Amino acid sequence: NNTIVIVEEDAFLRRLYELKFTEQKFSVKTAEDGQAGLELVKEFKPALVLLDIELPKRDGFSVLQELKGNNETKDIQVLMLTNLSTQEAIDKARSLGAADYIIKAHFLPSEVVAKALDCIEKR
Repeated sequence: NNTIVIVEEDAFLRRLYELKFTEQKFSVKTAEDGQAGLELVKEFKPALVLLDIELPKRDGFSVLQELKGNNETKDIQVLMLTNLSTQEAIDKARSLGAADYIIKAHFLPSEVVAKALDCIEKR
């Protein structure tokens, strides 16, 4: 499956990552809130989810928890992509089953894509 779901509130970033992954021959589905993101993941069973934490309707932690608690989606790799840089948030994401935790301000989009590809190859 070469589908990636990007759940990101910021329209500019969402488009930027969509373009970067499309260049890598992925089929990209995007959502701007947690509830819509969750529905896309359940529908498309992507290879990877890029998931922001601070989202409308439903935050990334709640989405992650539901994905990992569901037999149909628990094995999907989820990369948290956020500006929340507290150790508490990082620990919480890891304990809920996130494959990696990327702080947006610290990584270029190309580096995020590289990390995502790495995650997909390892699964």
